[in-house]
Amino acid sequence: MRKIRKYKKLLTFVAFIFLSLFFLADFDIPLEELEEKYTYSYSKFIEVDGMRVHYTDQGSGVPIVLLHGSGGSLHTWEGWANTLKKNYRVISIDLPAFGLTGPHIRGAYSIDSYTKFLYDFVSNLKLESFHLAGNSLGGGIAWNFASDYPEKVEKLLLLDASGYRVIPKKQTNESKEKKRSSFSIFRLARIPVINKIFLYFTPKSIIRNNLKQVYYDDSMVTDALVKQYHDFALREGNRQAFMDRLTMKKGKDTSYKLKEINNPTLILWGENDRWISVKSAYKFDEAIPNSKLVIMKETGHLPMEERPEESAKIAMDFLARDSE
Repeated sequence: MRKIRKYKKLLTFVAFIFLSLFFLADFDIPLEELEEKYTYSYSKFIEVDGMRVHYTDQGSGVPIVLLHGSGGSLHTWEGWANTLKKNYRVISIDLPAFGLTGPHIRGAYSIDSYTKFLYDFVSNLKLESFHLAGNSLGGGIAWNFASDYPEKVEKLLLLDASGYRVIPKKQTNESKEKKRSSFSIFRLARIPVINKIFLYFTPKSIIRNNLKQVYYDDSMVTDALVKQYHDFALREGNRQAFMDRLTMKKGKDTSYKLKEINNPTLILWGENDRWISVKSAYKFDEAIPNSKLVIMKETGHLPMEERPEESAKIAMDFLARDSE
């Protein structure tokens, strides 16, 4: 009798744990629900390499293709698109593993794979040449693409691009404290067991903390912004794709390609970027022969999102300038 009561208590406890986990879990959001909420009137879908890819296409003139960074989506470029579409045909893409596009059909997330994806995408759209802009991961894809297919890129715009990662030697007490108090989603995704839990539990607090890291002005990290990023993280397959990307082996160093880029290039950087040091901006400027460097003060990792009007004006001025 005593054993039966003991097992009943154990079963009750286990049931309580499972019920708690069930109600606390962050379940995937159906794609139909996300599409209804986050597509625009100018949203389009195209099949590329077996994937249904979400992109936007608006305006007219010389095309400019915009590539977002890790954890982002084409929504990050809306401020730029509203300005650029007055003079250009603006095309933004949800890259594989992100946004409404979702995971790559074969889990191919190397820079080479993304570069090949971009080539297939622009080929399907029959874009012979275009301007190309990228932020963070998107910047890394952009400059690798410009190196591999220089004839397709008229002008290149790199915003806090990946490629050179330089850790600042000195940090203020404030930045150290901020770093200690923030859970990096990238760090968590690399920890065994924890990364498995992340597939089912993705608290908005983690998304909020990461957005505060990439924004200089924390007050701009609104509930609506956090929900948007959180919703896209819960797109079916995106969390697994995110971890697959971060846990795969590092590819070969391709920074030697930068010296081969002769396309006119704008290097636009947030002075207060805590993810990719502003020191990288000077490395890019030094490596790319025909480059122009602009550092934006009081700006973090996402200039086009945090300060869209000012950064878009810098881009417009650069695009309008005659090539030297």
